[in-house]
Amino acid sequence: MEITGPRLDRFDEILTPQALDFVAALHREFDGRRLELLEARQARQAELSAGGTLDFLPETKEIREGDWQVASPAPGLEDRRVEITGPVDKKMTINALNSGAKVWLADFEDANSPLWENCVAGQLNLRDALDRAIDFETGGKSYALLPDDELATIVVRPRGWHLDEKHANVDGRPVSASLFDFGLYFFHCAQRQLDKGKGPYFYLPKMESHLEARLWNDVFTRAQALLGIPHGTIRATVLIETYPAAFEMEEILYELREHSAGLNAGRWDYLFSVIKKFRTRGREFLLPERNAVTMTAPFMRAYTELLVRTCHKRGAHAIGGMAAFIPSRRDPEVNAVALEKVRADKTRESGDGFDGSWVAHPDLVPICQEVFDGVLGERPNQLDRLREDVAVTAADLLSVSETPGDITETGLRNNVDVALRYLAAWMGGSGAVAIHNLMEDAATAEISRSQIWQWIHNDITLADTGERVTKELVERIIAEELEQASKEPAYNEKLFGQATALFKEVALDDDFAEFLTLPAYARMP
Repeated sequence: MEITGPRLDRFDEILTPQALDFVAALHREFDGRRLELLEARQARQAELSAGGTLDFLPETKEIREGDWQVASPAPGLEDRRVEITGPVDKKMTINALNSGAKVWLADFEDANSPLWENCVAGQLNLRDALDRAIDFETGGKSYALLPDDELATIVVRPRGWHLDEKHANVDGRPVSASLFDFGLYFFHCAQRQLDKGKGPYFYLPKMESHLEARLWNDVFTRAQALLGIPHGTIRATVLIETYPAAFEMEEILYELREHSAGLNAGRWDYLFSVIKKFRTRGREFLLPERNAVTMTAPFMRAYTELLVRTCHKRGAHAIGGMAAFIPSRRDPEVNAVALEKVRADKTRESGDGFDGSWVAHPDLVPICQEVFDGVLGERPNQLDRLREDVAVTAADLLSVSETPGDITETGLRNNVDVALRYLAAWMGGSGAVAIHNLMEDAATAEISRSQIWQWIHNDITLADTGERVTKELVERIIAEELEQASKEPAYNEKLFGQATALFKEVALDDDFAEFLTLPAYARMP
């Protein structure tokens, strides 16, 4: 195994020969299957682009009709009423663990810019946190962990199956970023977590089929055997954030059942996937601007209702979506409106039967906790709410055309502005970015650019100005938004230049890039 990234301060504590041998062993055993599954994704996309559709799989009907349950909740995952997400930098690690949330999603994926330094230092921060060796001072302020029994449970999200780690090669091939992130954390921290009475827990992103979940399950089984960790110690929650996965929820739980910790409604990436999968199918799958698409849209309602029903039928936790608002200490009026929306969102989720939900900022933990406390009381979850009243069909999941809302110049400008600002920050090493009082990550940038691509290719006329969305119009708006951004103190001409070139490639090219992070990562050192 060859490491081509720099070995910075203390990196040798993570990139040990033994840890790298462990990652290499996983790569050699499983990377061939990963690549085959990525080819299967392309074949399925070709079928959809040619007029095919999504449906519940006839070949797995016995699984959906069978009598089985996932493993019972693992220590530290019984009560998940509030989960906070964020990147694995040192400050966030301490603040998230101290936040009062039950779970911290330690994110190497959408909230992380995958600079080599971020990926390895993040592993170091997780290990240091478990060793209680992460406290530090900066700018006259101290950051220190609370006692262990007051800390959130760590759940790590590795990068998706589609990504490589270009700074690590095995036998001349890049290592799967999934196996790199998972392997290093498991090698260094699995026993540390067990010693603290919990375990190595994971969130699994971007999967498109139960066969991809089967691959993860086989990785878990092998990893536990290699390190002598008892089988079933690992627990994983799957983000249902791709359109195909919504039709295979039960099968995904079944494949991971002895390692399953439930499903999460990854709603922003889900919207991106809806656009991506049916981007060539005309206006039947055309969404209004992203801020107009709410969780009450019929196809989104069907998706979340089915998720709760599926999870509770199988004894698995159902975790709700992200509240991305960032409270402002300078604008109480903005706060009041936004916090009411957060409260309404969490009230809907808790009323629907979700066992917990996500927030992006520590200041939102109390609101989410209050709402779920009102439903749960002293109970750790509401797995007993089986939601047998829910009956969702494939047509319900596919009812995108029933989504109310317009496409306006304001919405177009917002997509351009958010994407440019986010990509500039991402290229600079920040993957979770505060933009206009919202915590934006790669998922919202994906929605922004893919919507623009779809609007251009469907001759959309803006509801407020009457202009048609063309490449020329988008180019003009890009120039105007850059001019506005250039007046701000934090503007970085080099990073915005890189962001602009990347954005034009993924939003304006005739060919649709599967993930903007792929060409973005290729531009990174």
